[in-house]
Amino acid sequence: MKLGAMSISLAVKDIHKSKIFYETLGFSVFAGEIEKNYLILKNGNALVGLFQGMFENNILTFNPGWDESANKLDDFDDVRTIQKHLKANHIKLESKADENTSGPASILFFDPDGNAVLIDQHV
Repeated sequence: MKLGAMSISLAVKDIHKSKIFYETLGFSVFAGEIEKNYLILKNGNALVGLFQGMFENNILTFNPGWDESANKLDDFDDVRTIQKHLKANHIKLESKADENTSGPASILFFDPDGNAVLIDQHV
């Protein structure tokens, strides 16, 4: 499967402190709005999302249709195709995409250790 760009979405307590910390590691702000309590930082191909007050736990995020610079990919697996594959392999989905639609949609599920995995398609 082609899942697109991969990032970690971190539930942070203080977005300003977290921003400084990750900038010290060589990351720079790529997207987001600190005033709205979210930032996406980038270091090479690595992406880290900082989210204050939006969710409780960290989330592994994949973006079908995007590369790590948010450039649209011509060749990717639509989130609904990924969803069908997961269902066929008995992966329990916490949230589902409407299979009668196209374009942006997302699905959420957990790995065997309870880590949240978000497939978040923006195209």
